[in-house]
Amino acid sequence: MRMISGNGTRKKVCSQQPQVSSVSSCDADASTEIKSLFSKFRTYLKPSNEEWCSPSANVALRPHAKVENCCLQALKVSLNAVKNQLSDKNIEVWHNHTNSTNRAGKVIATVRSAANAEICTQAWCKFYEILGTFNLLSEEALHSGELNTVHLCEAPGAFISALNHYVKTCERTRYCDWSWAANTLNPYHEANAGGTTIADDRLIANTLPWWFFGSDNTGDIMLQKHLLELQTFVANMRRVDLVTADGSFDCQENPDEQEALVSPLHYCEVTAALLLLSRGGSFVLKMFTLYEHSSVCLLYLLNCCFRSVSVFKPATSKAGNSEVYVVCLHYDHKEAVRPLLSKLIRNYGPHLAEREALFPESSIPPSFLAQHEELCTYFHTLQVETIKENLRLFEGMSTERRERLNYIRDCAAQEYLQRFQVRFLPRSRWISRSAISPAYCHGSVGRPLGPKKQAAGSFNERRELQTLSWKERVERGCHADWIQRHCRETDGTDCVLRGPLSGCHMDSWYIVVGAVLPAVRNSPFCAGVLLNYLTEAQLASAERDFNQVLPCDACHTVSAASILSDVASLCTDNNGTKTKRQCMVFGSRSEWDASGSQIEELLLTFPSESSYPQGGHGTLHDGAPAYQHLFVSRVVMSLQRLTSGDALLLLVPSALTRVSAALVLCLHACFRSIKFRCPPPSGGVGAVLVCAGFCPSAVAQILPVLTEVQNCIGELLKGEDSSQRQRACDKQVLQFVPMEELLNGGLTDFLRTMNSEIMRHTLHLLMQA
Repeated sequence: MRMISGNGTRKKVCSQQPQVSSVSSCDADASTEIKSLFSKFRTYLKPSNEEWCSPSANVALRPHAKVENCCLQALKVSLNAVKNQLSDKNIEVWHNHTNSTNRAGKVIATVRSAANAEICTQAWCKFYEILGTFNLLSEEALHSGELNTVHLCEAPGAFISALNHYVKTCERTRYCDWSWAANTLNPYHEANAGGTTIADDRLIANTLPWWFFGSDNTGDIMLQKHLLELQTFVANMRRVDLVTADGSFDCQENPDEQEALVSPLHYCEVTAALLLLSRGGSFVLKMFTLYEHSSVCLLYLLNCCFRSVSVFKPATSKAGNSEVYVVCLHYDHKEAVRPLLSKLIRNYGPHLAEREALFPESSIPPSFLAQHEELCTYFHTLQVETIKENLRLFEGMSTERRERLNYIRDCAAQEYLQRFQVRFLPRSRWISRSAISPAYCHGSVGRPLGPKKQAAGSFNERRELQTLSWKERVERGCHADWIQRHCRETDGTDCVLRGPLSGCHMDSWYIVVGAVLPAVRNSPFCAGVLLNYLTEAQLASAERDFNQVLPCDACHTVSAASILSDVASLCTDNNGTKTKRQCMVFGSRSEWDASGSQIEELLLTFPSESSYPQGGHGTLHDGAPAYQHLFVSRVVMSLQRLTSGDALLLLVPSALTRVSAALVLCLHACFRSIKFRCPPPSGGVGAVLVCAGFCPSAVAQILPVLTEVQNCIGELLKGEDSSQRQRACDKQVLQFVPMEELLNGGLTDFLRTMNSEIMRHTLHLLMQA
């Protein structure tokens, strides 16, 4: 039994097989190469005797002896042997080289220019290619005039924007009423690690109501409760016509086992698709190599559930990697697999593919295995040939060869536009058209935050780095000089929030409660690499209190007198006369009182000298509920006691979380200017927020909200057991101002600059220790 290949030599088995159009008007050799470039797929051909049918739920997910297909394992060993030749290559240099040899390497820029595509990334081009090659959108959906799609592991949203482009420019879909919903790891959830979470939120920030993050706000689709909640989230859709799943993990440190590492996610994505899809719907799943028994079972299950299953390598997917897309057409309704689906849902979770095999080897027909082995051999050959060619060209490339490659690349880009009929879409028809400035593009303009990313090096060098201490990794990193530079008094002085901020929509603010943050691993309000460094330092010294780290004698910290003098200069009436103002200080009285007595324009008040809660959180502890309760209480007290024109000095160890960011936003709405000074006069970690020119106009609206937040956090903290010094409650307040407002204006720039300076200085102190 042979498979349908992607070379156009076989007849179509059904009307939903891939459509292959003519190649560009290049020379004969180039046309042949480009035709092959856009025809890399294999379609499983089902036997006519219905031999391929879903195994009984009774034999699924039961303990079975570990099965290793000799043919597939030989392909795995062979491929890894070739890939291991790349271990000494610098990853950035190698990527630049393979970009130059990639036949489809000019497609993205060409599409971006010709089509005005939203989020025009490689993912956009890959999915548009899939849409143009396969009939993903059923005729039933198009005839009804209603199209509903669900997108799993979708950040940053390129599949959605590509589908929007397709729907709005294609003749057969332009009058279709399209609705969509999406899921991804929440880029704003502080406990989501940076290695698994896509920080690019350019679409998410403007379309948050369409994104499902689950009851704990993490967006982890591998949790059973989230699977069931997602079904409710899309319940308003009359039917679900298409599900896409583009998830993966960062496997750079163990690339030989990428397939096994990602297999639990694939099982969860497939289960979610089988649960959500309506009869006749389509499913697109990103996978990699297909050598393990877990992948064999998954592909067999999909063949039992869909009329047509193809494995496709888009031309715009770099030919040297293992990425493929499994394209499943015409779902035979879930009633046929309901018992098996129910069992998958009961066992759903991150260990779904680890505990037991989905099916025993005896349940997989030999005819399927034969086709699967042929398919794997085909894609293995393509990948190995590409890697070997790149290795040869890496040693040296003649001028003629380079010119020929550029000619092929130009032809491929034009062929892409013609083959898939890519048309121009005006910005007014993009999905995201609002003026929100998403966090991904926020930098600190004019304020150097150091290099943007760590030098990657080769695989061998990265593996060696894992054996080093965090200090040694910092010293070898490209942030080393910046971190080791001593502080100057002028650091951060040009970073100012001008207020009072107007346009806050307090009536739309709402409290989001979720699971307690075990740590702060991710934040849109800081430089991610610095947060990673500090997290490593925290893990290496779990018992250390960062607040007790000794100051650096060589750093020039700003004095209390200088800060108070700056505040006094800002406390000026509109007519230019200076009036004695109250300056409320939350900090050590001994640090400020002596200097305050020298400033006639200020009356210093110290409502509280209580320090922030301890417990090993260090500068990351603004994720701790007890800290958040104290922070919001201090802001509430300030807004209640200050009068027009007064000032506030508030020490903050950091402002990484959405709660801390929202509290700074509230201060921004109530003061004419907010600055920060880092390090504080004590020379320790953190920064002083310098808030001048209190304007009480917004207080009447903000105070009730903050009081509600304060009470909510307090209620959740009541579960604290003082004897164990642990909270029995597993919930905390995660957010109370919508992300749309936190990401608007200059707040994100301000917080990124302040947090980066705090973390840089903290790392500086720890490096000195």
